[in-house]
Order: sequence, then C-alpha cells, then structure tokens
Amino acid sequence: MPYAQWHYPFENQEVVAGNFPADYICEAIDQTRGWFYSLHALATLLTDTGGSLAHIAQDSPAFKNAIVLGHIVDEKGEKMSKSKGNTVNPWTVLDAQGADALRWYLYSTSPPENTKRFSQGLVEDTLRDFLMTLWNTYSFLVLYANLDQPDLQQDVPVSERPEIDRWLVSKVNVLIRDVTERLEAYDPTSASRAIRDFVVNDLSNWYVRRNRRRFWKSENDGDKLSAYKTLYEALVIVAKLMAPMAP
Repeated sequence: MPYAQWHYPFENQEVVAGNFPADYICEAIDQTRGWFYSLHALATLLTDTGGSLAHIAQDSPAFKNAIVLGHIVDEKGEKMSKSKGNTVNPWTVLDAQGADALRWYLYSTSPPENTKRFSQGLVEDTLRDFLMTLWNTYSFLVLYANLDQPDLQQDVPVSERPEIDRWLVSKVNVLIRDVTERLEAYDPTSASRAIRDFVVNDLSNWYVRRNRRRFWKSENDGDKLSAYKTLYEALVIVAKLMAPMAP
C-alpha cells in the first residue's frame, strides 16, 4: 500500500498512477521506521528522476495523511501480557457490549496517538453513557410514533416550527459542520466527542425532556407533527454522522 495492493510494479501501473499518493495510512507508533518511513523511501526511489512513477508524481510522498496509533494497555496502565493475566479477550467484550461500543470507546476516549487504557468496564461505561442514551431517545420516538402514525414525509418548514424546534435544527446543523470538518482533518476523537455531547446534552437532556408533553397529548396537530419531524430528522442525521465510527 499504495503499491502492493495493486500488485505494482508487475501490473496495474496506470491504476497506481490514479491512486498515488495514498489518501491516508494508519498503523501503530512502533511502525514509524518499519512502515511509514519505508513507504516514503520507496516513493523517493519510484518518483525520483528515472523511477518508474517519475512521470506521474515526481518527488511525491507515499501518503497524504497519517493516523499513528498508540499502544493499548490494561486499565492500570500496564502492558498486557498473558503471563500477567491482564489480557482482555475481545470476544468477551463483543458478546457483552457489542462492536459499536468497542469502536466508540477506542475512537472517543483519547486521541489515537495516545496510549489507551482498556478494560471491559471502560467499554461498558461508554455503552451506558452514550449508546444507551441514544437508544433510549430513539425508543421514545418509536413508542409514540407507532401510536400516532405521523406522516414524517410531510413538509414542515423550519421557519414555521416552534422556537425550541428551530433551536434543535440549528444545533444539528452546527454538529454536521463540526463533525465533517473534524473527520476531513482525520480527527475522529473530536468528531465522536462532538456527537456524544450533542446526543447526551442537547438531544436527550434538553430537547426530549422539555418536549415530552408535545408527544403525549391526544390531538394530532401541527405542533405535534413539528416535534416528531424535528426529533426524527435529528436522529437520522446523528446515525449518518456516526456511521464511519459506529455503523
């Protein structure tokens, strides 16, 4: 990568030309010399004068962006070792908390280059703090929407919605902007933390708590439909923003 994945230089030279340099590479910090440097050394040889890629990318680096990963240690900060008995069986975590909770913990707990403390309990904390809050918000919408059967495809202009709904729409658009900027900057930690803060603080603790009565009331009026639309749209957008980190 970005050479061997195309079986270069034995074939696919034009394919390599269209995919060089690579957009990004990700490996652990111990690969600084063995992997990151080696790729740049190859790029120097292949793109320098006379190199087989010189005509497409002279003096080009091998990749545009890098995410360097720190090592994972146990919850006390010690290196995991079978002899110490402090290793964690990943299948135990996957069966109990799920893959998305594991992913989210690794993305959000600290920047990728930092050494990460890890235990099943820490993943459980992430599951309860963020994913269960999101699930409960989703369940709230589903419970009442199944009773009322609102037409969520009906257009409700934002300008005509109550102020609290317009506030949430504004917050959602700020979230889209911030998460997009951070992911494009290869900063998944800040992106995931922004999503978590929005879901826990703005969506669950503020919007849902202060608008429950709008979903409880018996009449299906425009105010109730606006609440449904606003909460539904927010959840859909959160799901899309989360998808790269918790599909």
